Amino acid sequence: MGDVRFPLQWHKARASANGGGNCVEVAVAGRIVLVRNSRDPEGAVLAFAAAQWDAFVRAARGGAADGRRDLPE
Repeated sequence: MGDVRFPLQWHKARASANGGGNCVEVAVAGRIVLVRNSRDPEGAVLAFAAAQWDAFVRAARGGAADGRRDLPE
């Protein structure tokens, strides 16, 4: 993350605000969405194009990962 030169504003999901231990935080840097483990803020950061992140969020909200319905039995 050495190439990001401005302060980032990290956000947790509302569902994570109740003290849950397994949380991610998200920050937006232009057209890039950054994701990190809230328990290790100095650790690795994943970077996604905004369109990729939007597609992931839409799929997750639509239940794509619930019960792994998209995988063959």
